Amino acid sequence: MKIYTIGFTKKNAETFFNFIRDSKIITLLDVRLNNVSQLAGFAKRDDLKFFLKELCGTDYLHTPELAPTKEILNAYKKGDMSWEAYEDNFLNLMSKRQVEKNINSTVLENSCLLCSEHEPHLCHRRLVVEYLNEYSDLNLSVKHLY
Repeated sequence: MKIYTIGFTKKNAETFFNFIRDSKIITLLDVRLNNVSQLAGFAKRDDLKFFLKELCGTDYLHTPELAPTKEILNAYKKGDMSWEAYEDNFLNLMSKRQVEKNINSTVLENSCLLCSEHEPHLCHRRLVVEYLNEYSDLNLSVKHLY
């Protein structure tokens, strides 16, 4: 099953929506904890939902169950938690939430996980895909758009 990931930072709207359209994304899964107060105007929930549908024919779905908690995110952003600790905490959180049992696999087909980080290396969207590949039968083939 093919899945994509994308971050909106370091991209203007044209680049971002071209990635989505050209990759034929069916559903954009917003895995951000906070999807309304981001700096990029096109990435705010209501604007994003409108632009995705109008420009790309893509559906929008906010999936906060695939986002870190505020406590985990804030500790990492403030530098009180290393990436390794963040990764461990987030993977444990997904296990507690049993996301592999609760995610609708049909919505993942040709979907794209959205977060803010430009590259996936230090972003939880990469961890979501890796976790699902390890603990589910989905066999996700991932392409990171950046």
